[in-house]
Amino acid sequence: MVWLLWFSPFHFKLMSASDSHERNSGQPDRPCYRMPGRLSGLDGSPRRIGVEIEMSGVELPVIAAQLVAHYGGTIDRISDYEFRVEGTVLGDFKVDLDFEYLQKLHRDDSEEGGDWMREFEHLAADTIQALMRNLIPCEVISPPLPFARLGELDWIVDALRSRGANGSRQALFAAFGLHLNLELPDLEAGTILTYLRAFVCLQAWLEDREDIVYSRKFSPFIRSYAGAYEDLILAENYSPSLGQLIDDYLEHNPSRNRILDMLPMFAFLDESKVVESLPKEKIRKRPTLHYRLPNSDIDNPAWGIWCSWNDWQEVESLAEDPHRLKVVCEAYRRSRAGGYFSSEYHSWKEDVKQWLNVHS
Repeated sequence: MVWLLWFSPFHFKLMSASDSHERNSGQPDRPCYRMPGRLSGLDGSPRRIGVEIEMSGVELPVIAAQLVAHYGGTIDRISDYEFRVEGTVLGDFKVDLDFEYLQKLHRDDSEEGGDWMREFEHLAADTIQALMRNLIPCEVISPPLPFARLGELDWIVDALRSRGANGSRQALFAAFGLHLNLELPDLEAGTILTYLRAFVCLQAWLEDREDIVYSRKFSPFIRSYAGAYEDLILAENYSPSLGQLIDDYLEHNPSRNRILDMLPMFAFLDESKVVESLPKEKIRKRPTLHYRLPNSDIDNPAWGIWCSWNDWQEVESLAEDPHRLKVVCEAYRRSRAGGYFSSEYHSWKEDVKQWLNVHS
């Protein structure tokens, strides 16, 4: 809780993964969404993505009203801190203040009478909300969308920006993020491992591209995997079963606070194992990766979901190319061999560009 109070302040076209695109090039109101080679799962259904955008500077009822204005639907007010916008053309949205204590306090407030402790808690909650308005982010959570419809969220990003939404760079302690919850082509151990390897190899490049604000760098929310875990999954002879893959992840990463959080997916695949290992973590199981790295720069007219999405396509592209992934993994292992203080280790984010489809 202390960490949360201190650090939390918040016409498109499809392109193939081989098309190059500079991060903020072209007209900001005509973003291009690159698409991976595999748009469908094994059953032929389209891969989907859910998006979470954190921000400050705009009230929850305003956010909910803008969603209805752009996508239709109706507003269900759960509490002062939670809204649902249901029945839109895209599905059901959630809008809330990302502060679990306030949510729980008002959601569970069904007791009658003048209990002084509850009155004090309400007073404290209202005071906290007033004092921390620019530190506790509002959060918009989209329904799962087919990749090809991701650009339809541009409308709400633009609308909220025009109404004063602020992102990661507008306050000293604003640790607001953009989270992408992506379905994989399948949930086999080999596929999951391939994406983990591709991500680990490209993480330094992704961080450089994102230019992560200091409040997020030093918050507990986006921690890297430990070196021991990277060594494990990058080892050429590492070929785990799904159960072993989950066990190894839980052993090395007993927290949701990872740049690429696998707990929602692993809870979907084996909930009892994850709950037994991490009984105190609040994990919403779903068949997706939970990519937490990007800043929320919603107040920047040149920014959009497409920025981080397009960079992520390098992970997709690398995961889809077994030969290139093997070469990159071998090179990354060599760069790590000299240790953290070696020049090879710190030049990796530049060296890796030779294997990417986008050079910038």
